[in-house]
Amino acid sequence: MVKSRHILHDFDAALDSLRADVLMMASLTDRNLQNAMTSLFDRDPQLCAITISDEQEINSLEKTVDQNGIDLLLRYQPVASDLRQVVSAMKLSSNLERIGDQAVKIARRSRNLSMEPELDEAGALGPMFMEATGLFRDSVRAYADGDVALARSLRVRDSEIDQMNLDIADNLTISMAKQPDRIRDYLNLLFIARHLERVGDHAKNIGEEAVYATAAEDIRHAGSSF
Repeated sequence: MVKSRHILHDFDAALDSLRADVLMMASLTDRNLQNAMTSLFDRDPQLCAITISDEQEINSLEKTVDQNGIDLLLRYQPVASDLRQVVSAMKLSSNLERIGDQAVKIARRSRNLSMEPELDEAGALGPMFMEATGLFRDSVRAYADGDVALARSLRVRDSEIDQMNLDIADNLTISMAKQPDRIRDYLNLLFIARHLERVGDHAKNIGEEAVYATAAEDIRHAGSSF
């Protein structure tokens, strides 16, 4: 009995550590995304460089979460809710790493734009950035708090970001026709919008994992509502 209690205590401590690493990774990813977009709006090449450099820390944490998650599975062979918590933490780290990748892509395109005359259309990405950031932060909060209702609300909001991306693409296409000499710059803005749309996709995925971890329900590919 004593040994069983010790094993349970050790597992709980290891799981808490795993979740803490995931949440630290989420915080770093959030910071990198903020820096990437600020580099666009403030035309700051230094922030672009910081974003690209800081990605290494996110990648390192993903490896740590994966290794510790595998160690937990092999050592304790958890079942039911404990197993879901470990698997979800590992899947979250993968989505966080991909959001970090999108931040780096934004930073690189922002650096290219900072070398050219400013485009007024860059400001149109502000509302989309705010929506994508809000969705991402709420997905992490849903996971951290086990808030299934919040997690379930994310899919509709992701669809709204998808529509914003389409609207921005339409407007930028019109601008390209008016200023063909700036096509390369408009394409950079178009791709930044696409990267933000992907941030929304990964945030939605995090919400799905929050539902799975908390409610034992797989809502992936569940249609337009769940």
